[in-house]
Formats: sequence, C-alpha cells, structure tokens
Amino acid sequence: MLVGVGVAMRREEDPARALEPIDLMLEAVRTAGADCGASALLSDVGTIAVPRGRWRYRNPAGEIARALGAARATTIVSSVGVLQQTLVANACEAIAAGEIDSALVTGADAGYRLLRARLGGSRATERDQNDDPDVRLEPKAELRHPAEVAAGLKMPVGLYAMLESARRAAAGLSLDDHRDRLAARYARFATIATGNPDGWSRTPLDAATIRDDGPRNPMQAFPYTRAHCSTWNVDQAAALLFCSAERALALNIDRSRWVFPVASAESNHMVSLSARADLVRSPGAEATARAVLEAGGMTMSEIDLIELYSCFPVAVDAFADALGLSPDRDLTITGSMAFAGGPYNNYFFQATARAAQLLRAGAGRTALLSCVSGILTKQAFALWSSEPSGGAFVRRDVTAEVAAASDELPVVENYTGGGRIAGCTVLHERGRQPEAVALIDTDDGARAMAGSDEAEIVTSMQCDEWVGRRVHVVAGRLAA
Repeated sequence: MLVGVGVAMRREEDPARALEPIDLMLEAVRTAGADCGASALLSDVGTIAVPRGRWRYRNPAGEIARALGAARATTIVSSVGVLQQTLVANACEAIAAGEIDSALVTGADAGYRLLRARLGGSRATERDQNDDPDVRLEPKAELRHPAEVAAGLKMPVGLYAMLESARRAAAGLSLDDHRDRLAARYARFATIATGNPDGWSRTPLDAATIRDDGPRNPMQAFPYTRAHCSTWNVDQAAALLFCSAERALALNIDRSRWVFPVASAESNHMVSLSARADLVRSPGAEATARAVLEAGGMTMSEIDLIELYSCFPVAVDAFADALGLSPDRDLTITGSMAFAGGPYNNYFFQATARAAQLLRAGAGRTALLSCVSGILTKQAFALWSSEPSGGAFVRRDVTAEVAAASDELPVVENYTGGGRIAGCTVLHERGRQPEAVALIDTDDGARAMAGSDEAEIVTSMQCDEWVGRRVHVVAGRLAA
C-alpha cells in the first residue's frame, strides 16, 4: 500500500538560489518518509524509480539511493514515452508478489528555474551525475511521425489541438460554442485549484479570461490559449512511498496513513496521431476504463474522487467519454495541469499524492486517476481506496486489445493531390507568423500533413469549420 506521500514546490526568482531537480526530489522523498512516521523505511527500500524530466542526469535514482543510504535498492529510470503509472504499478505489483517489501517512486522538474535563468541570460546548471541505473525503461516506438515534425508540429499543443478539432466537428459544435464549453470547464478547474495547497496557481480565472487570447494569455494552437495548456514552467516534485502490510505493521506505521492500490490498467499500444484512422475515439482510454473498473469490481457510481489527465482539454474529454461521466461531475481534484502545475513527466505523481491526502482526510473512499503518455498515445488508469478491497492488487494490460481495435492509415510526406481535412489547427509561436496546419485524408486512402501561412486561410480556420472540407494540396502546402 501507499504509506507516505511528499510534495515539494519552490518559486525562487533567482535561479542561482533555486533547487535543482534532484534536490527537489530529495525534499519530496524525505517528506514522504516523515509523512508515514517511519523515515527508516527510506534507507531500506527495494526499488527507487524516477521518470525522466528536463534534466541531464543519467541516474537520479542512484543519487537518491546514495543520499538515503538505500544500498540494496534497485535503481530505475524511465524515458519519456513510458507511462508514469507504469512505475507506480510496477512497485505495487512487485510488493504484492513478495519480490520486494517496499518501493519509492519520485520525480521532479524545475521548469521555473529554467525559465528564470533563460530570462536572465544565464544557464541553470546541474551537478554531474553520470552513472547508469540498474534498469532503464524505454518506449518501443517514436511518439511522433516525421511528417508531423516536418509540418511544424514540434510541440504537443498543436497535435492535441488537431485532435480537439476532430472531436468538435464530430459533436456538431460551432467554433464559438466549443470554445465557450472549454472555457467554462477550465474556469471550474481554476476554482478547484484554489483549494489545492500544493497547487502552483491559486488565483481563480473566469471563463472569458481563459477563452480569449490576450497579452498574458496568448493563443498557442487554436483553440487553445495558454490557460488551456499544461503549465510546465514550475518547480515541483512528488514522492510516493510504498510497502507491504507486514512491513507497515512491523514499523508501526499508523493505519490512518495507509492508502490501498486496488487496480491498474494500461495500454502501451503506440500509433502516431497522423496515422490514426479515427481521431475522435480513444480505444485505449475506453479499454483501460473498462479494465480498471472490472478489476476493482466497481462502477462509476462507487467512485468518489476523479482526476483526469489534463495536459490539454481533449485528453480530459477522451477519458470522460470512456468513463461515461455526466457533465456535472468534477473531473479534477488538483485543479488540473493548467493551474495546479504540470511538471514535465511527473504530474501524475502530484495527482496521486493529492488523492492520498484527500482519501486520508475522509473526502471520499475511492479515487480514480487517469494517465497519458505522448499525444494521447498511451493510456492508463489507477484505482485507489482508503479501505482494503478484499483482494490483492490487480494489474491489467490491455495493449493487445487496443491494438486489435485501432485502425492505422499510411502517412505520406510532401503530398500533392486532393483530400478532406480530418483535423486542423493554427499554430501561434512568438516571433513568427501564424501557421495553419491540417491533417488530410487523401483521395487514395492515406494521410498527409499540409500547411499554409496565407492570411486568408489562417483567419478562416479560426472562424469557420474546416474539418471535413475538401482541399487541394501542392507539395505539402494548402492551395488557396
């Protein structure tokens, strides 16, 4: 079970005084040890796992092990593209199987430190850390297709906005109605964030402020303004400390600190966005949602707390649809990655820590959290309870099921020919002209990316529905 949680957050304006990521992790780890009332557990953990952030360390898990005196710990580092829930599930599964009796999962990113250094014309230095972990976890494929990168979709926001456009068109919403809907949801998220003591921003925002671009809320990729996007320029860390019931009893860890992992479900099937035949449904979200509830023997009516991964709005909708949630349910307990903070490749641990805090406080008996890796590429759910479930922890891998349910299309580069738009967005990058980008269903049954910086197309794509529109493409550019 989960017996210790720790969160660290700093907002230091001087990057020379700010903590680097390993030190943020260590602060969160030591807080987790103190939280369970048995800090000695830290020096005897069986595994230490860390997901990669925007840092250059080779083996932060080893550095943490040395700092804690955890000589027997197996050190694990996962690359970007590995689900954060995978590290949590690995720890729970190994403890349930009796392979180890304790485990530590931690991660951090110091994006604010990086930002302040860049604005000041300096560099945020890090200690040299050059040994290798005992285990390195890597994804089996690339997260993005070369055609997406060539089209200027270098950052996730443009790809997620393209998925958003497909869902909007399928729902039959006008652009304005859709933007109003997103803004109202995120205004609610901002309100929830005001009650999160570990949240990065606790200032409520109204829907109009979120919806419309302005000097402090620029458009990123239509229809997403900055307020719709994960806030990754944060210095945040989280640590989760697990152990067996026998170990917890031997260490006299207070029963009120125990939070029980009930079930985990993951899909690790990887298809780049441009190759997905269906841009609206997420077979992975649907399969993992079914699997985790079946494994836990629960229905959604028995779930008290919900945290849906919120890197961008379309991810929230994909999981909400998979769970069949009614529109009036709150979909976050943290306040979302936009307002609580979305440290790079670590937010899911922040959310898990918040769920544990609320379950311990009696805010609910059960909590369900979703997780994403890539461009809604991989999906996972974790189910937690403040009470024993009556059975052992259950882990389900639905990768094969999702692969069977996912149709793929070939993707061609530098396309010339006709087709219909499957999804589109307008990219807004500082210092550059806006660029319209569209994913095309070509006349011969393939997919292609096409772009345009023509003002008429750029303006129209942000005012009119282009999804489903027939277009002509010349060498990868939309023809007027």
